[in-house]
Amino acid sequence: MSVSIPLVNDQAGLEAAFTRVHQASRADLLAPLAERRRRLDALEALVHDNIDALCAAVSSDFGHRSPHETRLLEIFPSLEGIRHTRRHLAAWSKPRRRPVSLWFQPGRAEVRPQPLGCVGIVTPWNYPIYLAVGPLTAAFAAGNRALVKMSEFTPSTATVLAELTRRYFTADELVIVEGDMAVAEAFVRLPFDHLLFTGSTAVGRHVMRAAADNLTPVTLELGGKSPAIVAPGYPIEKAAARILAGKCLNAGQTCIAPDYVFLPSGQEQAFIDAARRIVATSYPDIARNPDYTAVVNARHYQRLQGYLDDARGKGARLLVLAEGSGGEASRRLPPTLILDPNDSMRVMQDEIFGPLLPVLTYDRLDDALAYINERDRPLALYLFDDDRQRIRHVLDHTIAGGVTINDTILHIAQENLPFGGIGPSGMGHYHGHEGFLTFSKLKPVFHQSRINAIGLFNPPYGKLFERLIKVLLR
Repeated sequence: MSVSIPLVNDQAGLEAAFTRVHQASRADLLAPLAERRRRLDALEALVHDNIDALCAAVSSDFGHRSPHETRLLEIFPSLEGIRHTRRHLAAWSKPRRRPVSLWFQPGRAEVRPQPLGCVGIVTPWNYPIYLAVGPLTAAFAAGNRALVKMSEFTPSTATVLAELTRRYFTADELVIVEGDMAVAEAFVRLPFDHLLFTGSTAVGRHVMRAAADNLTPVTLELGGKSPAIVAPGYPIEKAAARILAGKCLNAGQTCIAPDYVFLPSGQEQAFIDAARRIVATSYPDIARNPDYTAVVNARHYQRLQGYLDDARGKGARLLVLAEGSGGEASRRLPPTLILDPNDSMRVMQDEIFGPLLPVLTYDRLDDALAYINERDRPLALYLFDDDRQRIRHVLDHTIAGGVTINDTILHIAQENLPFGGIGPSGMGHYHGHEGFLTFSKLKPVFHQSRINAIGLFNPPYGKLFERLIKVLLR
């Protein structure tokens, strides 16, 4: 492939890159199936052939992240998504016949998926590979070209991806944009044909305002406070194991990590004991443990410490589940339970995005559901229960972006399920077929038959028209 793609890390370079990719998208409106497959193949090769370099870059950006975790949480779902899309691409791309009303027969109708053109993708720092490759997979499948703005908090990953892109793609197919917040702000103001942003709810609001000036349609993948509910009678040890697994992956820096847990009253000590055992087994000697991820930077480490200080000052009990974090120098913040939290605490107001877990209790399950429903709709909801009737009740009486029953996180890994939030947790979907649809224009086409009765409805209107319109409006 071409190696002529220049580095893009300032506003002048960004504008030049956008013009190049945009013009190419207008010159290639069809994007044949073979070309889409070639881009998916190139994306797969970029990831698969450079796993070690990508894992090393992510670890460098975080201060430490286990390459095993990066392979599991970023490389595997990236490759799985590409392969799933490639298998189904021909079927998704076909025009689909649609029924025609009796009054317009023997005409026929169809929907034709077409590329939008030039799309923008804004990638966050917490999963910089997966959250770039996932949207790109959908964009390429739909026949688009793309620019991807990487987070300024993951500069090593951005640089590696930019260098690899120059090896696997041409300069008008895909551009990785580096640079600071000013470049990011300029990026979202560009007149893309679609913009997908993954990040915080607060920044998502700014992105939507910027996109509105160009009437750019947006998909917002945000976050929020995702609850885990343990139902009465469900084994506490089993629930704690899966909740702590979801919370400790990437040190809790996951948009769908369980943000707080609801326990039946009286189960607090059992949960605490189980949580201690699980963390001791999974992450012994946490300050030096190669499997435990650091908080990404000093700013976020201080933010999380601020939550702890605020909660302690307002009456919460803090239970650290592992000793010897290494402090701010290593940014290994140990998993910590926050007991007796209340709504005045910042940890109960903001998305935590770290290894802190508030523990709440309920007397009646419906009390827990009422608490959840009084707040912004979460990106994810986790229920631990074996009672089918009660599971249906919870599903029917809550609204969330996605749900996993008796585990955490795993709904995001299902390529046949859409992923996306609702309200403050997001807008729109991608993954699998829904991703293809997000980045496509479904063009409706009606084919008029040579033999038709439309002329009967032309002026001048007379008695025949009156009789026909009475039939239509009956």
